[in-house]
Amino acid sequence: MSKLDDLIEDLVTANRILAKQGIVDSFGHVSVRHPDNPKRFLLSRARAPERVEPADIMEFTLEGEAVDARGRKPYLERFIHGAAYEARADVMAVIHNHSPGVIPFGITGRRLKPVMHTCATIGYEVPIWDQRKKFGDTDMLVSNMAMGRDLAKALGKSRTSLMRGHGCVVVGASLRATVFTAVYLELNAKLQMQAEAMGKVKFLSKGEADKVAAATTEVWFNRAWENWCRAADRPYRD
Repeated sequence: MSKLDDLIEDLVTANRILAKQGIVDSFGHVSVRHPDNPKRFLLSRARAPERVEPADIMEFTLEGEAVDARGRKPYLERFIHGAAYEARADVMAVIHNHSPGVIPFGITGRRLKPVMHTCATIGYEVPIWDQRKKFGDTDMLVSNMAMGRDLAKALGKSRTSLMRGHGCVVVGASLRATVFTAVYLELNAKLQMQAEAMGKVKFLSKGEADKVAAATTEVWFNRAWENWCRAADRPYRD
């Protein structure tokens, strides 16, 4: 198989893993930058992630235009992905989801911060994007590049950003790293809510979060990926 074929298979696997782990349900999506053309990215047609197959994977420009749609309907919010790749050359994969644990932090102003070492890749403090500030009352969807770019601006150099009343966006230097962060963002949200119900929380310090994130390498990502592949009934590839 070619490098592109391998990446498409991994992208299908990422969809299945995120569904199995409860990060996406019938909605949400994951993309990866094209391995041969950094100004393109790969994303499924509009379909529930658990049902995505290799034939569903489409190629897009960074402006969200399908290169060869062949009658396939794309996700409306593909602009989240294109704008993130456009803004950040270091971003190789993007996930948008509505995992339930993150929603309260986007609507209360309570900052989501790492409480556990394996959650440090979420960043020391997760920013919140509120599209109403710039775009007024909307249907809460990121339906054009202007919205996508505003979200990318709020994301800044972070790996994660919440979206008020909507969900979150997660980016990373590899597909496996990004899936890892998305899973542990949801776990951190649940643990933080549990801890805050018990009393004052002692979060990881910025120095601790930075050091743990720096030490979290592909070895960690691959270990988790292999485990999640088995759970999602997908083959594991080194």
